[in-house]
Amino acid sequence: MHWLILAVLLWGAGHSWLASRQAKDLARRHLGERFMCFYRLVYNFFAGLSFLPALALFVWLPDRPLYRVPLPWAGLMVAGQALAVAALVAGFLQSDPAEFLGLRQIAGGCQRNDPLAARGGELIVSGLYRYVRHPLYTAGLVFIWLLPVMTVNLLALNLALTVYILAGAFFEERKLIAEFGDQYLRYQAQTPMLIPFLKRRRRGDESL
Repeated sequence: MHWLILAVLLWGAGHSWLASRQAKDLARRHLGERFMCFYRLVYNFFAGLSFLPALALFVWLPDRPLYRVPLPWAGLMVAGQALAVAALVAGFLQSDPAEFLGLRQIAGGCQRNDPLAARGGELIVSGLYRYVRHPLYTAGLVFIWLLPVMTVNLLALNLALTVYILAGAFFEERKLIAEFGDQYLRYQAQTPMLIPFLKRRRRGDESL
């Protein structure tokens, strides 16, 4: 179990570092500005490929069941997962899929190669982003924790992914503050990070 957690956390640490400005500046210095057109695409490819060892551990390590939720509750959990998948798709489409995948940077002549520009240079506060600042993270957490069947390896994977998601949200907040400044700080004060309706809008807040 601990090996699986360690593998996912190491993957998350590398994944997060490659998204940092330090990693991008290093790549720019050594590989050139032209390479930065492809940085996001290479980053996504590497992120998927480097997660394979953790998946291999998940399959190969000894496992045992922890619980199985009976019907009808299992059906309700699966329905919640379906809603989470719908939210993932909606949030992904709202976040400019071409830019997220790294295709727009290539087609656009590398005018925007910074992952912070994934919102097309504008801060999105509508749709799902009206209720939480990171709807993709929220949907991902809901999906993994509503699994009606839980094993030791699944629990280890879920715990590690949860730590990674929470840490990723924290570091993304810092980058978004650097990108959007006071506009994001106002949005941050008015909108919960992950849990909808956790904060209420306060009277007198300036409009975004």
